[in-house]
Amino acid sequence: MNSQTPPTLIDTHCHLDFPEFDPDRREVVDRAAAQGVVHIINVGSDLENSRKAVGVAAAFPRVYATVGLHPHDADSWQESVRVQLLELSRQPKVVAIGEIGLDYYRALSTPDNQKKVFVSLIRLGLERSLPLIIHSRQAEQDTLEILKAEGVTRAIIHCFSGDETFLKACLDLGFLVSFTCNITYKKSDVLRRVIKAVPLDRICLETDAPYLSPEGFRGKRNEPAFVRMLCQSAAALRGMNEADLAAATTENARRFFGLSL
Repeated sequence: MNSQTPPTLIDTHCHLDFPEFDPDRREVVDRAAAQGVVHIINVGSDLENSRKAVGVAAAFPRVYATVGLHPHDADSWQESVRVQLLELSRQPKVVAIGEIGLDYYRALSTPDNQKKVFVSLIRLGLERSLPLIIHSRQAEQDTLEILKAEGVTRAIIHCFSGDETFLKACLDLGFLVSFTCNITYKKSDVLRRVIKAVPLDRICLETDAPYLSPEGFRGKRNEPAFVRMLCQSAAALRGMNEADLAAATTENARRFFGLSL
């Protein structure tokens, strides 16, 4: 990564609570800060990880938390989980509900259960007046239909993996879209084409760490510091300089999550 003074960045989606970061979590946060990352959004993926995300946020001034349940775990859903997520969402550094959504690619839970949980957690977010972080993989039509039916206006489509048609539908609903380091992969031609078409006021950046390390680091743990490498790659694709893209994505994330810089 470039050694010059870094621009201000926000990693809008990572999982610092995961065990991959247990040995050196503080050093990971410090490395991100050295690359200009002023805030990290630690995203809850189930009840236990949501609790841990809240704990990590409490321990690090730069880190904020979200609470949610990944669609992979929808088959194990109980109403008591919703009650506990609602209580966690009241913690002072919780800034969104997520990740929530639909995943028909791996299909680890039935579509019916995924949709039921998705609706329940959308309504939790609306009840709490919190924005939503949406996971959608090979489930674009159902994702859009549910979000429209529930009247959602504040959402970010995390790790965007769709085509231009899905992008237009998300933009028409007023959503933000977030891209990860997988735009650097050799087979990601569609994503590289799509990222050029996103209006500057709708784009965010994320690592999804510890997953999706950038090309050249695949097979190794991803971490929030690499959001700068992502910004450099995305800026080059869009024909922009790094500082301008960093400023836009940081302002988009700041406004969406209600953060101060």
